[in-house]
Amino acid sequence: MKSIRFHQHGAPEVLKVEEVPDPSPRDGQVLLEIKAAGINHLDIWVRRGMPGLSIPLPRIPGADAAGVVREIGPGVDAVKVGQRVLLNPHTSCGVCEFCTGGDMSMCLRYAIWGEHVDGTYAERMVVPATSVIPIPDTLPFDQAAAAPLVFLTSWRMLMVRGRVRAGEDVLIHAAGAGVGTICVQLAKLAGARVIATASTDEKCGKAKALGADFAVNHAREDVVKRVREITGKRGVDVVVDYIGKETWGKSLLCLRRGGRLVTCGATSGYDPTEDLRHVFYRQIEIHGSTMGNNSDLSASLRCLFQGKVRPLIDAVLPLKDAAEAHRRIEARETFGKVVLLT
Repeated sequence: MKSIRFHQHGAPEVLKVEEVPDPSPRDGQVLLEIKAAGINHLDIWVRRGMPGLSIPLPRIPGADAAGVVREIGPGVDAVKVGQRVLLNPHTSCGVCEFCTGGDMSMCLRYAIWGEHVDGTYAERMVVPATSVIPIPDTLPFDQAAAAPLVFLTSWRMLMVRGRVRAGEDVLIHAAGAGVGTICVQLAKLAGARVIATASTDEKCGKAKALGADFAVNHAREDVVKRVREITGKRGVDVVVDYIGKETWGKSLLCLRRGGRLVTCGATSGYDPTEDLRHVFYRQIEIHGSTMGNNSDLSASLRCLFQGKVRPLIDAVLPLKDAAEAHRRIEARETFGKVVLLT
């Protein structure tokens, strides 16, 4: 079968189309014929290489996929051959104190497809039967593949860790990213007033079209000053920041006293400088968030299946163009997700 693999970390060009052996399901597993694979920033970090994380090579990247169950292994009865499904982007041991307590993202054996094990940039893959989730016949494969990781991450950040409530003000940095587009919609669904930032006027317009009440072009506007103007100098209740070093200090300054900062990533750097006085004197809460649990995923996917929140797809490309897809995302040419079709 065809797959996209890399044998060394580096630029998008390390992604190569390669033939790999067809997988076969064993006990408790299913063979998933992948119709579409969603791309996340995580895939780019894995391809580049991350400090402190050793990734066995070669590696097939990709955490998101949707497709059709083509074969089931012994002991599988909850999933049927021919069923349309999407893939839960992570797995865990299922028996440790964290898994049994509902916090599988803290499991010591926690694994994300494409990072810790081979992922979804392939024509087929074998996964546990418990990792596939049936999707409605009306949901296209590209939309299904664009959803799982960003829906799960956004729900966990906003609804669980950030505790967003109706009437609150929420600042979402880089609203054109996959997570950002979902955070805007979820925050509005929760009844919050949303301030989004983006790098161009065009992207700001798209953020407002998604539901943002205000959009700030961070390339030419002072975000902190603008947020203070919008909130009458009070500051926002919640900041969603997955940018890291570039925005961290601004995020602290944009928060009201007792506000909540939620982070799930650090695309611009993981070592920001911060004035701790803002944290303790103004009693700011800082919450880290990684993916989520199965309950979070189910809750977020209900929003998808009911049509309340939709994944925004910027481009759909063939699997062989994975390197070009990565290049576009790194160049900040996209608004929303890029999906690969096998």
